[in-house]
Amino acid sequence: MSRFLELKRECYEANMQLPALDLVVYTFGNVSAVDRKEGVFAIKPSGVAYEELKVEDIVICDFEAKIVEGEMRPSSDTKTHAYLYKEWGNIGGIVHTHSLYGVSWAQAQMDVPIFGTTHADHLTKDIPCAPPMADELIEGDYEHMTGKQILDCFAEKGLDYEEVEMILVGSHGPFTWGKSAAKAVYNSKVLEEVAKMAYLTLQINPNAARLKEALIKKHYERKHGKDAYYGQGC
Repeated sequence: MSRFLELKRECYEANMQLPALDLVVYTFGNVSAVDRKEGVFAIKPSGVAYEELKVEDIVICDFEAKIVEGEMRPSSDTKTHAYLYKEWGNIGGIVHTHSLYGVSWAQAQMDVPIFGTTHADHLTKDIPCAPPMADELIEGDYEHMTGKQILDCFAEKGLDYEEVEMILVGSHGPFTWGKSAAKAVYNSKVLEEVAKMAYLTLQINPNAARLKEALIKKHYERKHGKDAYYGQGC
C-alpha cells in the first residue's frame, strides 16, 4: 500500500470537485495537494478524464517535478505547481482550470475589477492578470516559467500570496491556491463567480464604478480581520 494514500485521496477528492462545480470540461484542469513534511505533492495524471480517474492514478512528485510514485505521466502543469510550492511555503493546494469566465478575462489580458461586496468578501484587490509570457520564455521551460510568471506578477503589483490566493495568467487561464487543496478549489469557484459578475456588471453598465474603499474594508474585515464576526467561529 502506498505511504502517500491519504495525500492521494485528498488530491483525488479535490479534483473531483472541479467537474461537480462546473469548473472544467473534458480534462481541462488539475488540482494538487502538498505534504510539506515529505517534500512531495500529489497531482492529477495528464489527460485522464474525470469520470475515469481513480485514487490510485494520482501521481506523487517532488518539488523538482520528478515522479516519486505513480505509473502515469503527471499533469502537463506539474512544473508550475512545483515552482509555486517551492517558492511559496505556506500553500497546501493549487488548482488550474480553463473555466469560462476566468479564461475570458485572461484572454482579454485584464485584471478583474473589484465592483462589489462578493469580491470584497474574499480579497481587497482586483484579481490580477499576469501579462502573456515573452516568446523566449515560451520556447524554454514553459511550465516552469509559468510559475515564475505568476511570482513576477505578484512582485510587480506588490501582492501578498496569502491574501490574494488567485491569479489569471494572460492568454491562458486561472490559477488558485490555499492552505489545502479543498481551499484552493473553493478559491477557484470564487474566482469564476466573481469574474462572471464583473463581466455582467460591465455589460449592464460599461462605466460601472469600483466598489468604494469603505465597503471593501468592511466586507473583508468582517470575514478576515482580527475582529471578524462572520460565521460561527472556532
